[in-house]
Amino acid sequence: MPSAQSVDPTRPSFAEWLTGVRAEALARGIRPAIVEEALGPLEEPLPIVIERDRAQAEAVLPLEKYVDRRLTKKLVTTARERFRQHRALLEKVTWSYGVSPRIIVAVWGLESNFGRFSGRYPTIAALATLAWDPRRSPFFRDELFNALEVLSRGDIDVSRMRGSWAGAMGDVQFMPSSYLKYAEDFDGDGKRDIWSTPADIFASIANYLKGHGWLEGEPWGRPVKVSDEAAQKIAASVAHRTGTCQATRDMTVMLPVKEWQQLGVRLPNGAPLPAATPDAALVSGATKQFLVYVNYDALLEYNCAHSYAISVGLLADRIGSGSALARGPARRAAPTRRKRARL
Repeated sequence: MPSAQSVDPTRPSFAEWLTGVRAEALARGIRPAIVEEALGPLEEPLPIVIERDRAQAEAVLPLEKYVDRRLTKKLVTTARERFRQHRALLEKVTWSYGVSPRIIVAVWGLESNFGRFSGRYPTIAALATLAWDPRRSPFFRDELFNALEVLSRGDIDVSRMRGSWAGAMGDVQFMPSSYLKYAEDFDGDGKRDIWSTPADIFASIANYLKGHGWLEGEPWGRPVKVSDEAAQKIAASVAHRTGTCQATRDMTVMLPVKEWQQLGVRLPNGAPLPAATPDAALVSGATKQFLVYVNYDALLEYNCAHSYAISVGLLADRIGSGSALARGPARRAAPTRRKRARL
């Protein structure tokens, strides 16, 4: 197999490109020792990373197939176990951020299988590969410098900075820019450890969702039934959303529940929609449909794919809703937030 850099001989070689990256990193104030330790060993881009970038599961698999593959009986069982195991800690995080503990556990499960598979790729090498590759070079170049900033701050060692092929890090799979903005030191030990500290992991997920508009006490969405006749009415009369995220363009605009009811949308058992349901958008797969609410947008911010966001919501539902904690906190006074160790 030819190396990644032989694909386009008109571009600078990886080594030439990396020389410019080193110079810019130093100009940005990254510590010279970190520049050398992180970038010095790099010799070639990683072909497997470029291959993975071209075949992302969320974009390739239909929604129903993706959900069936991910939401296995084992995953659901483990999610319930982790929910019970960390119940007290989840309660503290939920009270501090107002994000459903079921959603926190579901994101944790979908992102890293509860920390079992947080990634094996060296983050700097993966990001350098994608920053050199022309498909999304500006985005990954910025993330590469953000990752060097994380290292320069001393938040983690180069050897421990491993993650997904796309540079997502830790149990929460934050890109370096998200880490710098949303990672939390919930246990107050002076480190924002999204790799091995449950308190920081849960708080960072919650902080990210809250920072992207999560509303306390609101649902994410629900499965619904849409007949062929109703689907035709909706296609002819309900506009789709706009935006840079493909998933938002593949869903309808928000409508009041009364309008969805009039268009023929029902609960899966054929019953009418609850009158108290908030405004919702319709997400349609090949055989399944969902009404989704404002909190669904926060899940799309985590990963812009309906297959992912629907899987998180359904996994959260399957964790169970029999306890007060599972339903989320009711009214409460505004929490006293912990100060971040690093801003």
